[in-house]
Amino acid sequence: MQFMDLELARRVEMAEATACSECADAFQKLHPEFLVAVERIGGGIAVFAGVESPVTQAIGVGINGPVEDDDLNRLGDFFLSRNAPAAAEICPFVDMSLYEKFATRGYRLLEVSNVLIREIGAASAGSTTPPPGVTVRPANPDEAKLWTRTVAQGFAEHFPVTQEILDVMEGFFHGKSAQAFMAFVDGEVAGGGALTVHDGVCGLFGASTLPAMRGRGVQAQVLRSRIDWAISHGCDLAASIAQPGSISHRNIERAGFRVAYTRTKLIRPLAMEAK
Repeated sequence: MQFMDLELARRVEMAEATACSECADAFQKLHPEFLVAVERIGGGIAVFAGVESPVTQAIGVGINGPVEDDDLNRLGDFFLSRNAPAAAEICPFVDMSLYEKFATRGYRLLEVSNVLIREIGAASAGSTTPPPGVTVRPANPDEAKLWTRTVAQGFAEHFPVTQEILDVMEGFFHGKSAQAFMAFVDGEVAGGGALTVHDGVCGLFGASTLPAMRGRGVQAQVLRSRIDWAISHGCDLAASIAQPGSISHRNIERAGFRVAYTRTKLIRPLAMEAK
């Protein structure tokens, strides 16, 4: 068993940070008329891909060493200059003084999320027979719109299907190190998911099933298929992020993942930024 430590946390955090930056880069190529920015700040990566975009935030700040006051000033300016609240996902392996620095600048807690991990390798490659009628395969390059709509609709009861959500999902589809998957039940589109690969870490995200197709084992097969693909591409660790107590959290734990740590998302409203 691989124990969680600072080095491993760095791999996981920077893998996600890099995936978000690649999503923003892909989004800009798809929509060059929209402002997108990526900047390394405080050892992490800050991304702006629209005020309402879920990837507009900083990840990894403080995970690679001390964060200076100038770094936090730059972080605030990065978002303020684009008329967006400053937001940062903070790993608990950072120096605790960083939380105090954020607090003195008016940041507040927005949400918490669990980072779950699982060691993977050739021995864990799945040979399980898929549920009856369920097939999962990598998405074809011309299926970006189909995959985006399908995954977004699978989340619709929790996250309304907005253009911002569709844009970010399409950005992930075209990300340099991403691979999307389509799921079918008896030949009909049923759901999908995706992953990114960085430094041997397979980051799992974007998995959903259409309401009419639930209860058929689609999500479990999407998870197994992505892990098998990641193993074949040299990954030794899989990571996923979920809200504590959510259905996704439970499904991930059922697949052998364990909670590695709990992240905090801090946000500084624009009213505070302007002071």
